[in-house]
This record gives sequence, C-alpha cells and structure tokens, in this order.
Amino acid sequence: MFEQAFKNIDDVLRKEAGCTTELDYTEQTSWLLFLKYLDGLEQDKALEAEMEGRSYAYIIERPHFRWENWAAPKTPEGKIDHNRAITGDDLREFVDRQLFPYLHGFKQRASGPNTLEYKIGEIFGEIKNKIHSGYNLREIIDYIDELRFGSKAEKHELSHLYEAKIKNMGNAGRNGGEYYTPRPLIRAIVRVVKPKVGERIYDGAVGSAGFLCEAFDYLKAQPNLTTADLKTLQERTFYGKEKKSLAYVIAIMNMILHGIEAPNIVHTNTLAESLADIQDKDRMEVILANPPFGGKERKEVQQNFPIRTGETAFLFLQHFVKMLKVGGRAGVVIKNTFLSNTDNASVSLRKLLVESCNLHTVLDCPGGTFQGAGVKTVVLLFEKGTPTRKVWYYQLDPGRNLGKTNPLNDADLAEFVELQRTFADSPKSWSVDIANIDPATFDLSVKNPNGGDVVTHRSPQDIMDEIVALDAESAEVLAGIRELLG
Repeated sequence: MFEQAFKNIDDVLRKEAGCTTELDYTEQTSWLLFLKYLDGLEQDKALEAEMEGRSYAYIIERPHFRWENWAAPKTPEGKIDHNRAITGDDLREFVDRQLFPYLHGFKQRASGPNTLEYKIGEIFGEIKNKIHSGYNLREIIDYIDELRFGSKAEKHELSHLYEAKIKNMGNAGRNGGEYYTPRPLIRAIVRVVKPKVGERIYDGAVGSAGFLCEAFDYLKAQPNLTTADLKTLQERTFYGKEKKSLAYVIAIMNMILHGIEAPNIVHTNTLAESLADIQDKDRMEVILANPPFGGKERKEVQQNFPIRTGETAFLFLQHFVKMLKVGGRAGVVIKNTFLSNTDNASVSLRKLLVESCNLHTVLDCPGGTFQGAGVKTVVLLFEKGTPTRKVWYYQLDPGRNLGKTNPLNDADLAEFVELQRTFADSPKSWSVDIANIDPATFDLSVKNPNGGDVVTHRSPQDIMDEIVALDAESAEVLAGIRELLG
C-alpha cells in the first residue's frame, strides 16, 4: 500500500511545472510527510497524557494549523471529509500565505536549537511549496494521509521507501548524487568502526543522514539495551551539520522515519566555523562521513584552516581530524586521488593524517560504486592520537561492473569486513609500513603487490584540477614575493 501511495504521489508531482526533478519530488513529499508524522506524534502524546490524567501542550498550539483540521478533516467513519477539506486556489493560498509563515515562526518561538519546534521553524523557512495547483496538492495530501507511522513495521516500510526516493535522487545525477552514499558501503564502515552506546557519533556533511541512520540501526540491534540506553540513542548520540536546505530537510525526515524523534541536525556551513574555536567538549568519539568533493570554497572560508585549499573534501578532512577526541575513530569517504596528488595541500594533509592519527585501513572502491558519479573513491579508517605505523589496504572487486541496475550489495563487502578484523593478507589485501612511504610526498597510492594494477588512475579533469591548484599556489607565492620587495 505504501509503495503504491509513493508512486501515486510522484505521478501527480510530474504534472507540476514547479517540480521537474527527483530532488523536487523528494523535497515536496518530505514536508508533507513531516507534517503528517508530526500530527500522528502529537495525537499519540495527547492520548498518552489523557490516559495518565494530565493535559498535553500541543506543539502546533493553534488547532487551525494541525494536519487533522486543514489537511485531512475526517467524517465519523474516518474518511476524509471533502465538504470541509479545502482544495484548489483556497488550499494553495492557505499553505503559502498562512501555514508556511506560521510554521517558520517556530524558529523564533523555540526555546533552543535542539528542540523539535526549532527544527519545524528551520524546515519551513528553508523550503517552499512548489505544488502550484491546489487540486494536485489536495490529491497528494489524500495519498499522504493514507500513510501510517504507528507500528515499527509501518515505520520500517516507510523508511525503506524514503531511502529508495533518496537513492533515486542519486541515480538522477546532477547534484542528486551528493545526497546518497550506497547503504551497503555505509553498513560496512559502521561494522568496522564499531560505535558503542554512549559514544557521540558525528557527520559534519550529513547529506541525507545515511551514516547516522545506519549507525542508529546498528546500535539499536545491540543486545540487552536498557531504557536509559534507548534514551541516550534518542537524545545524545547522533549529531550532524548540513549546509544545503534540501539535504537538511531530507536528513531530518530520514532520521525521524528511522525512529529518532528530534534529530540533532544543525543547518549551517560546517566549513565556515574556525578550527581554532573547536574545544574539547565539542569533540566526538566517532565520525562517519562522505564529504562533498570537487566543490570549491571561498578564500575567507579557507582562512579557517591551517592547510589552505579550495577543495571542500580536504577542508572537511581537516575538520574531522580536529573534531575527533583522542582515541576517537573515523570512517571517511574521499576521492582516491587524495592518496597521490602532488600539490602542497594534498601532501600536507596526508602528512597531518598519518602523524596525528593511526590510518590503519584504506578501502579502495571500484568505479561505479557511486551511481551517477564518475569519480573513484577510497574510504579512510583511522583513530586519533597515535601516529600511523602500518596501513592495511583492501582492493574491493565484486567481480562485475557496478551500475544502476547492478549496485553494490552487502555480500560484496563481507570479505572486507571479515579480513579487516585481523588486517589479514589476501590476493585483495596487503599492508604497507609507513617507514616505506616517501617522507617527501607521503604518497599512499593503492598498489596491490599481488599482481593488481596501480588503481589510482587520474582522469584528465583531476590533472587539470591539480594544475589549477599549483598555478594558484604559484600566484600566491609570487604575490608574497612582490609584497616583500614592495
């Protein structure tokens, strides 16, 4: 039933001139899903309060703006009452001119940024209703209202379908891919990092919150969890930051569907925060992330980092190293050319990583791992506080070409997870002593000694990017010399 409802919603959205991509479909479904979820949550809490003989203070304190009144008023038989349910221009006007401004106002009225009220205010200040036909909007609302969040099975199915929507955005290409990291890859990273209940888990480039959701599922499945453990998982375990409005909304909705009622996701540009301002209380025990690569940050943002570069992924890696507690563990996806680039920023960053952290594992991912993105990636797994002595490499080779119709699966990564426990050698895995790494370049390229090729192939674009980076460095040096000669 749920799957058909999602298909019906997409069919209606395809008629909308304001909705042209999978990103639009997911965004518009998200805000409506969120309000439907919120209504169910409030009704459950109100019923619980009534049974305990106390009153419940509604988050949506004005009844006019509750889903059950404006979106889905019911007949005594529990069907939508179309005599009272507004539609057409009246519905569109109400949503755009009354509902969204009212919900956006929660940001100012909330007691703090970690409250659900604040999240409501942020969501409805960031996104806009793109469903311009009030008749289409009414049809979609009717489908959304059929969805139920009551049981664990219902939430599981809805979260599964929502994940499929996020995956479709990634497959759609353009900037959709940055929202989706293949879940089998995330699950393998989580199994290697082994987060524990009581540890704080952080993703500063949270995207659709795939890493946090998978870490939650992993921890929730641990045996003998107490009521206190479950409260810790809900409130004091998962933290994320996200710059883009759509990703922020999707992350919150995704975490809610996975069972986290008030996600600790902050809408901010992580890289705009100075590393010097990070204190020990801010540091995390676990970091799991796939920061965006290929992006460029402005000069004023680069000033926040000791190793200055325009490449966003390299700035994020510095941020993650700083954000880790001593003894903290991390799993970070990055472009494979990071291991071999010869520009000063890349060399300095590799040096920082191996000297301040134990980079114990490098997982080399094949082309096609990330659908809709042509770049090849590696996963860096490291622990902060002791320098690297030995790096264990694993060259992932599923034995087939990966693509949209043949994606990565959990079985493909089973051997990696098993061998990584003991850093075992195999035809696909080997270790390199850091003493054998060139101290001038800290080149960490993937070179399989068992007959595999050097797989850090560089595309013409990668080479051009490095030339541009080197030219920019040269220009800065020349400018400095001219200033000195002045």
